[in-house]
Amino acid sequence: MSLTPNADSLTANDSPIERGLVVEQNLYYDVHLPPHGTSNAAPPLALVLHGYGGSKRQMMREARGFVPDDFAIAAVQGIHQHIREPREVGAPLRFGFGWLTNFQPQESVALHHQTLLRIIDTLVSENIADRKRVFLVGFSQSVALNYRFALTHTEVLRGVVGICGGLPGDLETSGAYQKTAAAMLHLCGDDDEIYSPARTADYQTRLRRFAPHAEVRHYPQAAHVITDAMRDDLRAWLSERAAS
Repeated sequence: MSLTPNADSLTANDSPIERGLVVEQNLYYDVHLPPHGTSNAAPPLALVLHGYGGSKRQMMREARGFVPDDFAIAAVQGIHQHIREPREVGAPLRFGFGWLTNFQPQESVALHHQTLLRIIDTLVSENIADRKRVFLVGFSQSVALNYRFALTHTEVLRGVVGICGGLPGDLETSGAYQKTAAAMLHLCGDDDEIYSPARTADYQTRLRRFAPHAEVRHYPQAAHVITDAMRDDLRAWLSERAAS
């Protein structure tokens, strides 16, 4: 059915017809550069994405705690801004960002993919990042989106890290996902109130159907946060994969 009917054919009793148009949207990310060395080679890149209600500044602070010093870091801000409930009564309103909405979620997924590809192309062209050593790190809500990206654009990433997040709901049913040689590391907290051990128990088996080098690690007494033990493991894993 056409979305642009003749106006003369509409009457006051007709149901509204949904229409759409494409508009430009500004997206933002912060970049941290490693100290200058003696080599002119571009450094490895860690693209880091926050969870629901986070921001690029908050995720950059987190990333500085687990990304190796010789990496460039790009902290990307979510697409959708919203108001967060203040932690204390009478405190000013807080604002956060997210990656998905229930309305037309496939459009958010497509925009997430386009954003990452554009950022990678930009930083590689500026010699800020080595195209062959790009790592994608996500926390909470962004984790499943990042897996969608990695299994759709299978040649783009050296590695993917998911922290306290889930897998795509259509992992086994979508025909869009393909196998990848990218390494994957998924970190789970045993006391995570959102992604419990029972929920994440089969994650390694499911991920390895698409990524043979996928590994899932569980951390005792860890809730829905990035712990010091996770930071230590992340830093070592990223260093090892960047050098391999």
